[in-house]
Amino acid sequence: MQPISRRTALQLGTLGMISATGGCGLFGQGQSTSSPSGGAVFREPRVIRSEGGSLEVTLEAGVAVHEVAGRKARTLGYNEGLPGPTLVLRPGDRLRVRLVNRLDEPTNLHVHGLHVSPKDNGDNAFVVVAPGESFDYDYLLPENHPAGVFWYHPHHHGMVADQVYGGLYGAILVEDVEAPAVSRERLLVVSDITLDGSGAVVPPSPMEQVIGREGELVMVNGLVTPRLEARTGERERWRIVNACTSRFLALRLDGHRMHLLGKDGGRFAEPPATDQVVLAPGNRGDLLVTVGRGDGVLRAIPYDRGGMGMMGGDGMGMGGSSSAGGPVRLAELRVTGTGRGPGAVPRFPAPRDLRGEPVGGRRQLVMSMGGMGMGMGMSFLFDGREFESDRIDQRVAVGDVEEWTILNDSPMDHPFHLHVWPMQVVEENGRPLDRPTWQDVVNVPARGGVRVRVAFDDFGGRTVYHCHILDHEDRGMMGVVEAS
Repeated sequence: MQPISRRTALQLGTLGMISATGGCGLFGQGQSTSSPSGGAVFREPRVIRSEGGSLEVTLEAGVAVHEVAGRKARTLGYNEGLPGPTLVLRPGDRLRVRLVNRLDEPTNLHVHGLHVSPKDNGDNAFVVVAPGESFDYDYLLPENHPAGVFWYHPHHHGMVADQVYGGLYGAILVEDVEAPAVSRERLLVVSDITLDGSGAVVPPSPMEQVIGREGELVMVNGLVTPRLEARTGERERWRIVNACTSRFLALRLDGHRMHLLGKDGGRFAEPPATDQVVLAPGNRGDLLVTVGRGDGVLRAIPYDRGGMGMMGGDGMGMGGSSSAGGPVRLAELRVTGTGRGPGAVPRFPAPRDLRGEPVGGRRQLVMSMGGMGMGMGMSFLFDGREFESDRIDQRVAVGDVEEWTILNDSPMDHPFHLHVWPMQVVEENGRPLDRPTWQDVVNVPARGGVRVRVAFDDFGGRTVYHCHILDHEDRGMMGVVEAS
């Protein structure tokens, strides 16, 4: 993979600085000449809802100019948005998307987390939409599709990290049949980016790509530290998308109570109270927030996702601890007045538990890194091999429940994402989970492992699994699974 494509750099106005600048983020070599400014009033992306069981929308992937941190920024975006429009669906809906490529390089679209067919015009990761062309996607949600927080972004191999980092992402909400009673619902799409003094996106250095880039500016719905207003005693529902290419979000909201409805498309029967929610890249959190008496700050506290210092035991001195610069203030919560009491925390039907169902197959996947050379030639592997689109790595039978053990033979965490079929996490680092936990992105800790079960109930076809540190995916940490 190239450090950044020449065409993307031209479109973002950064070609002249590629050879003159290194990376930012993890190594603190900031290119921005103005300090971040926040405090803007919180706002959400445009919302487009299905009607009569159908939603048809055109998404144009292109370049747009936005105000970010008090200055004009030239980013990528869908329909000139940062993020793109929020698509709101219900179980059983049909979603038709015409993707128009206004970029100067290939792209495509992945509806992350939706349980839909991977074939033909469905969630087909192998589609290529050339510059100036369009493609008509057609997704049919099953009648029993879970409610939850999902999102969409490009998935053209080798360009995923650059295009998502540049601004191509948006949320998808699948609504509850009976939604929990709350005073207000909010959507927070968290992303990061690094800009130079002119507002152009700064490309990552080769070493940042190896570790996984983290931008200097962390945004919520395209805003730096926006201001939310609420009233004491009210209960709000916050849906949070981690759209960062590599950054883990360990979220805290001190002074206010949080209950976790679920992650990704999963749901807990009895939402647990929590003081911290960790979202790996690609994860989403569905939270109930009970507003306390004083103001608060939604923070992402430092999370150590590992680094390169242990690679080969040679003490190379390469770091890579996520959010090493300290806590990040994502949003400010201003509390004024008193609202109605929140009532009881809702309960939900117990989710399916695959631990009691027969297992049709077991397999083991190993995530690893190789090809040193000070990071310039580093590759990321599944079972010792880089991704090849024409190779089938796993063959599964439609109708089977399988148990997958995913091991991480590297010194940094790798969030594992399987397209189309959600996973029930049954064990983390040898510790069994005590309740059904469903996710489509599961973090695999450094030198550790997880065990998941997958119900391949329906949808034959070919799709992919990969690390959701998107630079690692682009460098080869992806495999192909075919169900038949």
